[in-house]
Parts: sequence; C-alpha cells; structure tokens
Amino acid sequence: MNKTYSIGEVAEMFHLSISTLHYYDKKGLLPFVEKNDSGHRAFTESDLQFIQTICCLKDTDMPIKDIRTYINYCMEGPSTIEKRKALLLAHKRQVLAKQEKIIKSLEGIDQKIEHYSLKNADSFIEEQLAYAMEEKRINHLANPFKKVSFSSK
Repeated sequence: MNKTYSIGEVAEMFHLSISTLHYYDKKGLLPFVEKNDSGHRAFTESDLQFIQTICCLKDTDMPIKDIRTYINYCMEGPSTIEKRKALLLAHKRQVLAKQEKIIKSLEGIDQKIEHYSLKNADSFIEEQLAYAMEEKRINHLANPFKKVSFSSK
C-alpha cells in the first residue's frame, strides 16, 4: 500500500513517454502528484487511477482543457459530482457520435473490400470506371483517370 512509483515506471505502465507525463503535469492534469524528498514525482496507487482516467479521456479525444476541468472537479471533492457527471455525459455523447461515424466508415471500407474480392472484380471496376469516364465526357470535364486499357471480354 505504501509503494510509490517513479515517473519512468508510470510511463512504462501506461505506455506513455516521460515527456508526455511532464506535459500533462505542465498542463495541470497531475495536481495530485507530490514530489518526494529528492524532488522527484512519486506516484501512488491512487495517482495511477487518475492517470488511467486521464488516458481514457485522452484516448477518446477529450481536449486537455476539459480533462483539466474534470481533474480540478475531482480535486474539489464530492461537491462537484454533478459537474463531473455532466462533463463526462457530454463527452460520452461526442464519443458515441464519433463511434457511429467510424462504424459507417468501416461499412464503406468493407463494401470496397467485398467488391475487390469478387471473382469478376476486374470487370466490376472496369464498369465503374467506364461510367465515371462517360459522366466526365457528357459534362465536358477533363478525364482525371490514367489511360486505361480494358481487358478483352
């Protein structure tokens, strides 16, 4: 229970660089970390829980200023529970919206992979290209496609 961790150990645990932890400290995200008698940061188990939360919020693209606000609320004690909850709920909505967009993008990628996996992928792509080239021609637009020689059918 009384074990403390050096900044290097914490960096390794969370797959962060030491400079990232210094940056977080400079940005006010680590007000809970104290320095030992030698002047080095000494991280406790409780501090590691905060670091885990910071990493979670950062990994989900919460801006540093919002993470700092959240940490400051935590440092103020239980009177800020509703503020913390509101901040996290707003962030969760943003993360879910981004997740939905990513899922739709993955569906598009899967569709392309499926097209390229067809037995007749060459002719499928040739048809798409011919359509695109004809569309450009009809609209009197330059053909941006490289010279393509269609395989004989």
